[in-house]
Amino acid sequence: MFVAIMFVVLFALIIIGAPIGIALAGSSLVYIMLSGNAPEVVVIHRMVNGVDSFPLLAVPFFILAGNLMNTAGITNRIFTFAKAIVGWMRGGLGHVNVGASVIFAGMSGAAVADAGGLGAIEIKAMKDAGYDLDFSVGVTAASSTIGPIIPPSLPMVIYGVIAGASIGQLFAAGLVPGLVMAAALMALVAWTARRRGYPRDQAFNLCLLWHSFKAAFLSLLTPVIIVGGILFGIFTPTEAAIAACFYALLLGTLIYRTLTWKRFLRVSMDTIETTAVILFIVAGASIFAWILTSTRTAEQFASLILQISENPIIVLLLINIILIIVGCFLETVAAITILVPVLLPIAVFVGVDPVHFGVIMVLNLMIGLLTPPVGMVLYVLARVAKIPFERALSGTLPFLVPLVIVLLLVTYVPALSMWLPSLVYR
Repeated sequence: MFVAIMFVVLFALIIIGAPIGIALAGSSLVYIMLSGNAPEVVVIHRMVNGVDSFPLLAVPFFILAGNLMNTAGITNRIFTFAKAIVGWMRGGLGHVNVGASVIFAGMSGAAVADAGGLGAIEIKAMKDAGYDLDFSVGVTAASSTIGPIIPPSLPMVIYGVIAGASIGQLFAAGLVPGLVMAAALMALVAWTARRRGYPRDQAFNLCLLWHSFKAAFLSLLTPVIIVGGILFGIFTPTEAAIAACFYALLLGTLIYRTLTWKRFLRVSMDTIETTAVILFIVAGASIFAWILTSTRTAEQFASLILQISENPIIVLLLINIILIIVGCFLETVAAITILVPVLLPIAVFVGVDPVHFGVIMVLNLMIGLLTPPVGMVLYVLARVAKIPFERALSGTLPFLVPLVIVLLLVTYVPALSMWLPSLVYR
């Protein structure tokens, strides 16, 4: 009864526009006050414990690294290099869009950072080249979801903390699925370009490729430092995030000299604000998840799912449906913090590795960033492109098809996720 009231309060607060962290903490406080099972101060204790984790230190540093990359002009160099590689293909700027997202994914680890950083450059370039604005926004939105799949990944860090899984293995598990996502999106871009008669944006030029590679070389070392350092055991994920920040500062201040003190101060304030929001959501979701676990609500829900079927294929399909629906309404960090204690035991029961399940969960929630009513990436790109949200949504819908196909492949072909971790961490 009291748990049902907690959910009603949660949805009511979300509907009236309350921040998700406040909605989670507030609804949990209502439950504790009504049930009388614990003193109200337990809310504060559980929230503090929820963020008292060493791996979570990686969150602000990865956010800072992504912001520094954007401010230091590194995104422009990445876009130019990607254009030299695939710009000669039909619908070239669409392929460039995806390729640049793959490269930037190895630096930021956040879909919104990708959409906000590369999105403005990509959409303007495609608009100037005569591409339909709906298509430009759609491919930019879809390609930005690659960011949290290819390491480093902020959602993977949060999942690893909650699930007690190896963050290094999670990072390794996301690399191949991220590349498969890129291939699927590029296939749709090629088909759309042929159907709509989009041109090749430039002829392949080996000299241009070499010059753009030289200009972007130091920037391209960033994902090599981060991902290589983690996979080869040189860094922990937290240390890799710090190394990424140091390297971005080095590029911005001493090499490219595009990062002024004024810009650095602005980037620092943006990082503090974003980190505070994310950690407050983690804290609020921690007390909410604790209530679900302590009241055995999560256990009852797991029993309900397993009563429907214990067939792994059916169970995973039901979990995917639940995650996609939740992703339409809940912010990614909150969804991970709440749902991992509920869904992970079900997945483990039917034989799914926690690392594999982490990739499934994050990919589902990335698709949720492209669906209303929350759809954070769509809101960002609608603002960047100066178009209504509805138009951004209509342009993105076709790109959901390859993303869902990749989701099903990742779900039912574990080797896509588990091959690299088994190779590196054997």
